[in-house]
Amino acid sequence: MRPRYDLLVIGGGPGGAIAARTAAEKGLSVCVAEKRPAIGTPVRCAEGIGREALAEFVTPDPCWISAEMSRAELVAPDGTSLVLESRIAGGKVGYVLDRKVFDRALMAQAADSGADVMVKTRAIAPLINEGRVQGAVLEHRGKATPVEAGVVIAADGVESKFSRWCGIDTTVPQKEMMSCAQYLMTGLDIDEHTTGFYFGNTVAPEGYAWVFPKGNGSANVGIGISGRKSGAGHRAIDYLDRFVQSRFPRGKIIELVVGGVPVCQPLACSVMDGLMVVGDAARVVDPLTGGGIYHAMFTGRLAAVTGADAIAAGDVSRDVLMAYDRGWRDAKFGRSLTRNFRFKEYFMSLPDAKLNALAESAATLDLENFSTTALIKELVFRHPALGAELAKMKLALR
Repeated sequence: MRPRYDLLVIGGGPGGAIAARTAAEKGLSVCVAEKRPAIGTPVRCAEGIGREALAEFVTPDPCWISAEMSRAELVAPDGTSLVLESRIAGGKVGYVLDRKVFDRALMAQAADSGADVMVKTRAIAPLINEGRVQGAVLEHRGKATPVEAGVVIAADGVESKFSRWCGIDTTVPQKEMMSCAQYLMTGLDIDEHTTGFYFGNTVAPEGYAWVFPKGNGSANVGIGISGRKSGAGHRAIDYLDRFVQSRFPRGKIIELVVGGVPVCQPLACSVMDGLMVVGDAARVVDPLTGGGIYHAMFTGRLAAVTGADAIAAGDVSRDVLMAYDRGWRDAKFGRSLTRNFRFKEYFMSLPDAKLNALAESAATLDLENFSTTALIKELVFRHPALGAELAKMKLALR
């Protein structure tokens, strides 16, 4: 670890790894500080990503692809099922990754490109001079060392401590923090190529349950509920246990992970002088699905490119780094975040009876020319009150 780098990345997840790889390939000196002793653990993710989304950043490798999905099934509270085949399901199908291997592979690419990777190295304070972030104090093996940097990228996940220490408000309202629990299970009798999503207030209040196959009768089986619905006796793990007992009574649990997923609006601003915030730390998780792997990699790459340009120009001020903030907001996924947040606020609060009615209508539709907009328009035609409710929330059908 050097005393100074062009770029310092706090966090070794997909966003941090792609940022480090991109910057190193551009010839910058790069250091990644990861607080855990191993890249890729623990896995707090259902591990799904669309095929095209993944291909933007890396060539798929069988060693870190657990399973390939060809359809998605949406299940209403009363059991009504809507199956979306791969050609119409978009980002809901693709790959289920082995994140422990995938994350390490991404970080290995960053290291091979020239980045220094420091595991079990925790950022304990920012270095700030006259309002500009100029590095961080890194603690490694009990020793605290100041490391200067031209630009710092905060990729430290949902906790996002570093950004908060720098003065960025990263607070997530309780009702917009999804409380999640997930088992890795084996011995399951499931369709190996179908991701499952289960809705209903008795299943997962203001959230949903998921089943993401991982091959050979194994799957990630998890539940996310609104933080405001969590409490003694009705935590995410309690709902998950009931779901598993009902759906997979003979399945075997071999791993448990718990954590929070921010399903809120993104940060009001994701930059300041010398600092850019990416991925979960920037709150760019899709509020409707909770998916964030693609968003993390996209923002990580964009931050690295923006940082490299700023360093080359000799100006890493907020005004210059705002190109990054504008860039991800103008991207396709960035434009969808506010809309999906409103959709989430609406659909996750529906009573089971209305969810069942919408599911029953959707299940009878001709999906030959399916699109999400076409589906919602048809549902509005069949349920006029839905159109009024969506209009009230300023949700345009386009």
